[in-house]
Amino acid sequence: MIQGVRVKELRVLSDERGRVMEILRADDEVFRKFGQVYLTTAYPGVIKGWHWHKVQTDFFTCVSGRIKLVLYDAREDPTTRGEINEFVLSLDNPRLVVIPPGVIHGFQCIGDVEALVINCPTEVYRSDAPDEYRMDAHSGDVPYDWTRKDR
Repeated sequence: MIQGVRVKELRVLSDERGRVMEILRADDEVFRKFGQVYLTTAYPGVIKGWHWHKVQTDFFTCVSGRIKLVLYDAREDPTTRGEINEFVLSLDNPRLVVIPPGVIHGFQCIGDVEALVINCPTEVYRSDAPDEYRMDAHSGDVPYDWTRKDR
């Protein structure tokens, strides 16, 4: 596992009324601080990546559909430099993935329906000075092939 990355297994509780899933609590071991909460989506097959942050820690989970979340450690210091982590997130596999600053990440919708992803980052997004550094998903800057592995 990439240094600083944490995974919190989530539980979906269901009954005849519906479902509930706690994602992140202020008393969780993985909690850092609150910046904002936002929802992003991806249509089937779409890749949203790559990007990274200098300050912000991300807390990703998928609440509908299915995604493959990929992390790449390009940081200078960690012993995990060059390591790649893959996570499949969905309500069938409910997890919260904590992505520390400096870790490059992106995700692909791998299901047949639009994927809904919630992020609870530690920082507020500032359009005048965004802490977001983007890279093309197919540039080769990250040694990762988004092609399905069974083909």
